[in-house]
Amino acid sequence: MSAVRIYVPRDSAALAVGAEEVAQAITAEAASRGLQIELIRNGSRGMFWLEPLVEVQTPQGRVAYGPVQPEDVASLFDAGLLQGGAHALGLGVTDELQWLRSQDRLTFARIGVTDPLSLAAYEEHGGLAGLRIALSFAAADVVQQVLDSGLRGRGGAAFPAGIKWKTVAAAQAARKFIVCNADEGDSGTFSDRMVMEGDPFMLIEGMAIAGISTGATHGYIYVRSEYPHAVATLREAVTIARAAGVLGDNVLASGKAFELEVRMAAGSYVCGEETAMLESIEGKRGIVRAKPPLPALQGLFGMPTVINNVITFASVPIILAKGPVFYRNYGVGRSHGTLPIQLAGNVKHGGLVEKAFGITLRQLMFDYGGGTASGRPVKAVQVGGPLGAYVPESQWDIPFDYEAYAAVGAVVGHAGIVMHDDTADMSRLARYAMEFCAIESCGKCTPCRIGSTRGVEVIDKIRTADAQTRPQQVKLLRDLCDTMVNGSLCAMGGMTPYPVVSALNHYPEDFGITATGREAA
Repeated sequence: MSAVRIYVPRDSAALAVGAEEVAQAITAEAASRGLQIELIRNGSRGMFWLEPLVEVQTPQGRVAYGPVQPEDVASLFDAGLLQGGAHALGLGVTDELQWLRSQDRLTFARIGVTDPLSLAAYEEHGGLAGLRIALSFAAADVVQQVLDSGLRGRGGAAFPAGIKWKTVAAAQAARKFIVCNADEGDSGTFSDRMVMEGDPFMLIEGMAIAGISTGATHGYIYVRSEYPHAVATLREAVTIARAAGVLGDNVLASGKAFELEVRMAAGSYVCGEETAMLESIEGKRGIVRAKPPLPALQGLFGMPTVINNVITFASVPIILAKGPVFYRNYGVGRSHGTLPIQLAGNVKHGGLVEKAFGITLRQLMFDYGGGTASGRPVKAVQVGGPLGAYVPESQWDIPFDYEAYAAVGAVVGHAGIVMHDDTADMSRLARYAMEFCAIESCGKCTPCRIGSTRGVEVIDKIRTADAQTRPQQVKLLRDLCDTMVNGSLCAMGGMTPYPVVSALNHYPEDFGITATGREAA
């Protein structure tokens, strides 16, 4: 009898709720019963409320059970786990679960399916097809494929990736670099981490394609320091890729070179800004650079540099493998392709949903998220990280689309969604945004460094002011936000007002004022 494959995730989210102990219990239980199993440590499917999720390979497909605790393992074996037997924790065939079936999984197609460090499994599921095609094209044609796909940066700014690549490709320099910004520090975001831990070869492949098409021979992955599992997985994956000839002086026997190294980040939120990240990689303090010059012309060590985030690079292999039209046909308007959206905060079913642009916030929160974990009504949703706007119910049916969100003063950003129920005090959340900026500011520009500190003080005054002085303090806060938006060097100070102003506009009663700015009765 051949060994039955059992899958237990090695993703950080699963480990945090006991996946390692569950894996050990399954191994021990199988051994005590004399049963042959092959335990595979896969990535997470993104259904975090069901972690640790255990899957078993059966003739009907992979059958899922969850959330599984070590004390459940014996009863699972008693119920016929290896045959996909019925159990109270049984969920059915994984691929038929509505939460997964209704998604558009392109970038996340392999995550949760394969062993992240098996290059053979990666290739078996379509990996390296994009790189091989890219190596058969002229470099300019590869860049054109990315341009034609309509891929925009998934890190927040949504700048067309192909334009960056074309600029770097055309630049004349002794050396060029590819840098992946994996300093994923926004609240409610974890898609980058899931890629790095669950499908690292996809990121490596995307960066190799970028290097070969722009003439860059060296790349860096700058990973958030709070992601030790991601760092370890990436480093092991780079070693495996190098040994297999996917990286090095002769990429897939093409005669072209591309090398890659992983750098642990400095533990600073502002190092998620691309120029501060470059300073940090160079061994300097992570302070924002004034632009111009643009990093595409003078970036890392003063050389032309392509900077994209994890999801952007991870989207490239499928564009090359299936063609730009295939990818471009997903989405709406100028927002092409799919977006890994992360549901967090006060949410019943937290996790990752990959959908084409055009889905609404209401669908995400209720069809996928299941509403709040507390069971209370949703009051506010912050989209795009700690510097994103709070989106009120009147805007929950706007399609998830860069331009549609910008039109209402909001941002899609890195697509992190943090939900709050009706017990949330929006004045306190607005104060937190200013305090966060004051703590994390690099200090280079006055609007961010001083404005955020003054912002905390003014919000405190609004919260304690009397009827006469409160409207004056509200006006002062709005003026301060305007200065920060228009005067800050980078998005740290320039976007901190987004949550503050949106809270003021949509939840004035939490500040003790009416929609007209007068003190509430």
